[in-house]
Amino acid sequence: MLRDYIVMALRNIERRRARSVITLIGIFIGIAAVVALISLSQGMQDAINAQFNKIGQNRLIIVPGGRFMGPTGGDLSTATLTDKDIKAIKRVKEVDFAAGLLTENARVEYKDEAKYISVWGIPTDGESLRYFDGISFFEVEKGRSFKSSDAKSAVVGYRIAHDRFSRDIVLGSKIAINNATFDVVGLQKNAGTGVHDVIIRIPLDEARTLFKEDEKITSIFASTQIGKDPLQVAEKVKKELRRSRNVKEGEEDFTVQTSAQSIAIFNAILNLVKAILVGIAAISLLVGGIGIMNTMYTSVMERMDEIGIMKSIGARNSDILLVFLIESCALGIVGGIIGVIVGMSISGMVQLIATLSGFMLLDINTSPYLIFGAIAFSAIIGALSGFLPALEASRLRPVDALKK
Repeated sequence: MLRDYIVMALRNIERRRARSVITLIGIFIGIAAVVALISLSQGMQDAINAQFNKIGQNRLIIVPGGRFMGPTGGDLSTATLTDKDIKAIKRVKEVDFAAGLLTENARVEYKDEAKYISVWGIPTDGESLRYFDGISFFEVEKGRSFKSSDAKSAVVGYRIAHDRFSRDIVLGSKIAINNATFDVVGLQKNAGTGVHDVIIRIPLDEARTLFKEDEKITSIFASTQIGKDPLQVAEKVKKELRRSRNVKEGEEDFTVQTSAQSIAIFNAILNLVKAILVGIAAISLLVGGIGIMNTMYTSVMERMDEIGIMKSIGARNSDILLVFLIESCALGIVGGIIGVIVGMSISGMVQLIATLSGFMLLDINTSPYLIFGAIAFSAIIGALSGFLPALEASRLRPVDALKK
C-alpha cells in the first residue's frame, strides 16, 4: 500500500512537471547555499586550526593596545612596544624566547615599477632565525633565509614575487625599498594565508635604519618553555609588562595572546559568520516551504474528484493524508538532493578559484552528516509545509469532494 502511495505521489509530481520545478527552486537554492557555506567555512576553520597547530601551542604574541582579536580594551594604535618590553618579557623565567618585529608600508621599486608593500624587519641573530625559520608561513621555496651576517638582503613573499609587478621578481635580483637597494636572497613558498604572501622581509637592523625607528617594535613573538602552561606564562608576562610599563591591571595598553586563545577567537568569529550566513540562507528555505504549501493546496483543489473517488471506495482519512504528505515530502527530498549537488559544485568552484588566486586556506569539508542532514532537513520542510493541505484533503467528505 505504501509503495502505491509513493508511486502515486511521484507520478503526480511528474505530471505537473513545470509547477514542480518552480516549487523546487526555493528549496534547492536554500539547501545549496547552506551546504556551500558550511562546507567552505568548516574547511577554512580546519585549515586555520591546522596552521596554528603547526606554529605550536607554546607560542605567545604581544601587540600594542588593549585588544587583539578580542572585545575588551582600547585600540591597537594607542601605544607602542619597544626593546624595553622584550627585556621585560625575557625576565619571566618560563619564557624560552622573545623577539620583536618592525613592520611598515614602504615604497618598493623593481624594474622601473613602484608599489607600496608591507615590509617586515626580522631579527637575524641565530636564536631568532631558528625561531622564525621554524614557522611554516616563512618557509623559503627558492634561495635561502637570512644569515646573521646579512645586511642589505631581502626575502620576498610569493604573491609579491609573482603577481605584484609586471615581471616576476627572481632570485638574485635587486629591489629598492624607500630608495635603499636590497639583494633578493630568498623567495617564500606560497603560504596560502594571504597576509604572509604579500610581504617583504629584511633584517631588523636595516628596517630600523630605513624607517628611522631606533627602539619601536610592532609586535613581539615569544615561546614558553616545554611543559609550561602557556596561559599561566601569559599571565606572568602580563604582570611583568604592567610593572615595566607602569600600568594597572585592567588598564593594559598591550595584549598578550596565546596560540590557543587565538584559535578560540578565530573559531568564534568564523562560527558567528557561519551562523549569520546560514540564517540568511534559511530565508530561502522558508520561501521554498511556502512554495510547497501553495503547490499542495493547488494540488488538493485540482484533485477533488480523485479524493472523492478514493474515499468512496474505502480510503480512510489517514490514507489521503499520507498520499499528500508523501508528495510534499518527495518535493522536499528532490529539492534537497539537487541543492546538495549544486552546493557541493559551488563550494568546489570557489575553492578552485581561491587556490588559483594563491589562497590555500579555503579547503572544502563536506561531511556525510552535512549531506544527509541537509536532505533530511529538506524532507522535514516538505512534510511540514504539506501537512495543512494534506489535513484539509483528508477531512473532505466524499460527497463534497465529488461536487467540487
